[in-house]
Amino acid sequence: MDYFFTILVATLPVFELRGAIPLAVGVFHMPLFPAYVLSVLGNFLPVTPLLFFWDRVAHRLAARVSFFHRAFDWVFERTRRKHGKKFEVASAFALFVFVAIPLPLTGAWTGTIVAFLFGIPFWRAILAIGGGILVSGLLVLSSVGLFL
Repeated sequence: MDYFFTILVATLPVFELRGAIPLAVGVFHMPLFPAYVLSVLGNFLPVTPLLFFWDRVAHRLAARVSFFHRAFDWVFERTRRKHGKKFEVASAFALFVFVAIPLPLTGAWTGTIVAFLFGIPFWRAILAIGGGILVSGLLVLSSVGLFL
């Protein structure tokens, strides 16, 4: 049951790895390696569905409600105009770094939104977010290891 809750917490948008690893190690007294593996797997589970979800939701809302059509056009145009040139050069690497830093609002969920906003191709986004999750998990694991 501890494994299930570790994976569950890792899938949640607010907690992700930053909550799952300390929970697994501190509360469930799980060894470091299983805590890391389960948290990484749990954090990666929603990535693929979310990459499809944002696109479909945005298109459906824009097609049905004119306010959303104007809002999405404004957000996409503004985001890509202000940051597009910088992001075009190394979009996958920038996304990787963004997800790898274990700070609030820089995890896999937000990474899928960033990938959608900047139009990063699906497989590049998957690899960048997956790599970021692996590194973020190691950083959180090492910080948890300091308190053992």
